Amino acid sequence: MISGVKRAIITGGTGGLGSAISQKLRSEGWETISLGRSDLALSDSAAVKKFFDANPCDLLICAAGAIRDRPILKMDEEDWDDVFELNFTAAERCARAVVRPMKKNEGGQIIFISSYAAVHPAVGQAAYAAAKAGLVGLAKDMAEEFGANGIRFNVVAPGFLETPMTEAVSGKRKEIVRDLHFLKKFNSVEAAADFIWFLADRMPMTSGRFFELDSRP
Repeated sequence: MISGVKRAIITGGTGGLGSAISQKLRSEGWETISLGRSDLALSDSAAVKKFFDANPCDLLICAAGAIRDRPILKMDEEDWDDVFELNFTAAERCARAVVRPMKKNEGGQIIFISSYAAVHPAVGQAAYAAAKAGLVGLAKDMAEEFGANGIRFNVVAPGFLETPMTEAVSGKRKEIVRDLHFLKKFNSVEAAADFIWFLADRMPMTSGRFFELDSRP
C-alpha cells in the first residue's frame, strides 16, 4: 500500500473499460492514475521503467490494446508486429517494470485485460488472438515466479463490450454475436469494472487465473 492509500495505474485508462474501472476504484477509495496514449509511450522501455520507478503502485491494470483484424495471408509482418506490440508486449513491458518496486514493497498485483478471442478467435483474428492468449501464459508464469513476493497476477476477458473500440462493428454483426450468448445480452463496462475491483480488493488469495465474464459458449 502506497502512503496508506491503495493506488492503481491503468494503461488504456481513458478508454471505455479503463474509464469505468478507474471510476469504480475511486468510488471504493482507491487512488487511480489513468494512462492514455499521450501520457506514456508504452513502446519505449526506458520511459516505461522511469515512469513506474517514479510511480509505485499496488495494482497495475493493463487495458491498453487495439484490434486490427485481417486474414492471416493478407497480414504483413509489420501489421502482425504492431498488433503484438499493442496487445501483448506493452503489457509485458509494464508488468516487468512494475514488479521491481512491488518486490521492494513485498506485495502488489497485476491484472491483464485479455479477450474472448484468446480462446475462441474469429476468422481474421490470428494476431490479436495470439497476443491476448499470450497474456494468459505470461500471467501464469509470473504468478509462479513472484508469488513468494506476495505479487498476484490474473487475467480478465470482459466479453464483448459496446465501447469506442467496437464502434466499427456493424449492428447486424452485433446482433449475431449477441444471440450467441446464453443470456442474449452483452456484458457492460460497469459490470466488468465491478468484477475487476472485486478481484483486486476482495480476492487476496487468487492468482494465476483466467476469468471470462460473459455468457458466450
